[in-house]
Amino acid sequence: MNRSLADLTAEPLDVLIIGGGIVGAGMARDAAMRGLKTGLIEQHDFASGTSSRSSRLLHGGIRYLAQGRIGLVREASVEKRTLHRIAPHLAEPLAFIFPSYPGAGWPLWQMRLGVKMYDLLCSGHNLGKSSSLSKAEALQAVPQLKAEGLAGAVRYFDGFTNDARLVLDTLRSSAARGASLLNYCQFQNAVRTTEGWRCEVEDQRTGLRHVVQAGAVINATGPWAQKVPHSGVRLRLTKGVHLVASRERLPARDAVVLTAGRRILFVIPWGERVILGTTDTNYAGAPEDVRTAPEDIAYLLGAVNEFFPSARLSCGDIISGWAGLRPLIDDGQGAASDISRAHEIRRAEPNWWDVAGGKLTTYRLMAQQTIDQIAADKRWTTPPCSTAGEPLLSQAETAGVSGILPPPFSKEAVAHYCREEWAVHLDDVMFRRTSWQYYYADARQKAEQAAEWMAELLGWSDEDVARELARCQPSMMSLLPDQVAT
Repeated sequence: MNRSLADLTAEPLDVLIIGGGIVGAGMARDAAMRGLKTGLIEQHDFASGTSSRSSRLLHGGIRYLAQGRIGLVREASVEKRTLHRIAPHLAEPLAFIFPSYPGAGWPLWQMRLGVKMYDLLCSGHNLGKSSSLSKAEALQAVPQLKAEGLAGAVRYFDGFTNDARLVLDTLRSSAARGASLLNYCQFQNAVRTTEGWRCEVEDQRTGLRHVVQAGAVINATGPWAQKVPHSGVRLRLTKGVHLVASRERLPARDAVVLTAGRRILFVIPWGERVILGTTDTNYAGAPEDVRTAPEDIAYLLGAVNEFFPSARLSCGDIISGWAGLRPLIDDGQGAASDISRAHEIRRAEPNWWDVAGGKLTTYRLMAQQTIDQIAADKRWTTPPCSTAGEPLLSQAETAGVSGILPPPFSKEAVAHYCREEWAVHLDDVMFRRTSWQYYYADARQKAEQAAEWMAELLGWSDEDVARELARCQPSMMSLLPDQVAT
């Protein structure tokens, strides 16, 4: 799958999608499967924004039940089961233990009722059956959990995924249906025409600008949505930070839900690792500049250590981490954690559609609703959406290269990502195609080896290798242990 503008510019497109995250990828697949001539551009790498920096959960959002957002929970609950059906390699059932302590705002009776309702909202077919645990049963399930004040717990099920891989496999499915996809290609501006839009785009690797004609344009750029010319989106960005530690330091068979004020945090088992997160704070900077700050690390470690006092996690236990942004619809009120995760599809101008908000879990539904609206507006006769019924990819196409856990570290895997999955930079491989950078304590050494392989495959010079290694260093790893109070 070579990077080429030729397919985008050769003839007019029916739909041009701006944004190569999970929302844009879902729309490219839906449109292409309906026979529409579809193009997608992404200014950075595919999945390089929010869509590779989530909690990696496919969930209905159990906390939204307490907020009365039943419709949102029902919608996401149905979608997580759909994703489990069409992408089983990226939608693994995961049990969650939710302990109850006095004064935390989640009384045990309410939680017991809530998880039963949660199962019912999945039409009675959740990814696993919920149950109630006594104090002794909860401590047996999570031995390091704080015993003092523990009233008991509930156990319920959601799905665990690999967010970046879900994007990439959705794009691979889109390409197989004829969609033209290009990363490192930035939308510059557009002029409305009688047929649609005349769009100017720039290939970030060559600096060359080109014109793409499209009958309809979809702005699916996530945190960047309100900055795109012609956009009518108004966003409120909130920052979420996750940390990765060794599972030896915090053994967790099931995920554990922690409460910190109005927030819910998770301890999520991930192979030999655990993911700790997330924060939820307002963010006013540029989307490209989001970073993990010392106070974010201190907050997460403090919350985890409160519920797992014997763990005594410190900054030195952190293997890696990431910071991402939630592009939420700005309603002008409410705390960061109270803003609705509902999505919005709006025609800002004729043949121009803004899609914003939403959740990773509901991306397929967002795509279906958007393409339905565009087809109706354009009076196109298209087949109905079929993305809920067809697998993303075959097992042969995903074996050894796509899954929830990182694939084995090998030259063959690197070659696959360069030749078949649009990887052009070292961080494309280390972060998004594989998660090697997040998973391995010796990620620096693996990056150096992967850079040598990519140099051989892509013809890099020694200077190119040095630049690629510099790109690959996560900003949070510059923090020293003594900079963070725990």
